[in-house]
Amino acid sequence: MPQMWPAPAADGPTDATVALPGSKSITNRALVLAALAEDPSLVRRPLRSRDTLLMAGALRALGAGVEDAGADWRITPGELRGPATLDVGLAGTVMRFVPPVAAMATGEILFDGDPHARKRPMGTILAALRVLGADVEGDALPFTVRGTGAVPGGSVTIDASGSSQMVSGLLLAAPRYGKGAEVRHEGPPVPSAPHLAMTVRMLRDAGASVETGPDVWRVQPGALRGGEFDVEPDLSNAAPFLAAALVTGGRVTVRGWPAETTQPGDELRHLLAAMGASVTREDGDLTVRGGSIHGIDVDLGDVSELSCVLAAVAALADGPSRLRGIAHMRGHETDRLAALTAEINGLGGDVRELPDGLEIRPRPLHGGVFHTYDDHRMVMAGAVLGLAVPGVEVENPGTVGKTLPEFGEIWAEMLR
Repeated sequence: MPQMWPAPAADGPTDATVALPGSKSITNRALVLAALAEDPSLVRRPLRSRDTLLMAGALRALGAGVEDAGADWRITPGELRGPATLDVGLAGTVMRFVPPVAAMATGEILFDGDPHARKRPMGTILAALRVLGADVEGDALPFTVRGTGAVPGGSVTIDASGSSQMVSGLLLAAPRYGKGAEVRHEGPPVPSAPHLAMTVRMLRDAGASVETGPDVWRVQPGALRGGEFDVEPDLSNAAPFLAAALVTGGRVTVRGWPAETTQPGDELRHLLAAMGASVTREDGDLTVRGGSIHGIDVDLGDVSELSCVLAAVAALADGPSRLRGIAHMRGHETDRLAALTAEINGLGGDVRELPDGLEIRPRPLHGGVFHTYDDHRMVMAGAVLGLAVPGVEVENPGTVGKTLPEFGEIWAEMLR
């Protein structure tokens, strides 16, 4: 995609059926569990994107065999060892899931990533690893893990209000720790609860013994089994396509929508309905049909990855919106609250940043440059606005390759 992308305006209601690649969150969890298992594994229909290729590369550098050339990826566990230098890019799952694995390697492992990745919160999980017996130097990227071949494990208390990945990263490696791990959270609520449920379910499916309670997770030491991991379509990446149906007053169907899932994107069914869409699921496909766009007052703490697209829709609504519970988005790929405020207002909007979210009052919008700050969700938000606002130019759209390299092609096909 070009460095400056003229976001196509819709010339009528959409009428499209979309097939989306696999979930990044499931893919990267499956890769970690497969690398730590006793037997080889097959990850079926994984997402192939920058984040997942970075995860595959990191695990390969630590000694796992990862064959990622085909539609299904084969992972063969190997002896974890260094030295190695790992590039985490801007991927939260890589920077937070791999250090607990690297702590079990033998040798020195250096972690670094994109310039903005050095600003993302890491101190919580690195301090927790030290409590569990790991040798870690540094509190943010770049940092070094000096593996000694094993981690004692035990109990640790953290404040995971900045990201649920702080908990998930510790839990995924915990079965291989000498005593397992008990992780307790103290502080404001942990965001993205569905992602924690995803971690627990996938651990259990791989044979781990996991107990949970209010703000506590206990993983017993034990072997993880290999096998097959089936990756669902990425429901969070469905957000801009389903939003397009609402914005244009048309129809968009996403194929293969699971009947039951831990993916936060499943909440789109209810959120878009609250904003005026008609939503139905039939024969495994989810269909959204547009109508009038209504404002919404909602806590998005559990589904913050949907907030950028929903903010774009809210800017086009017939009434004001308040998106709450998303203060932690200031530590995402960029400060998403500041970015959304600046970019929507730059097109003539009226967005006010709140301590825990955004207040959006619709106003007539005009064309202009929509900056994306190397954030894939900002690209998607700009594309949604461009459907209804001629002249929107989205900066650096290629950054969407972080989780959906095919975005531009699927978007163009939807509009055709």
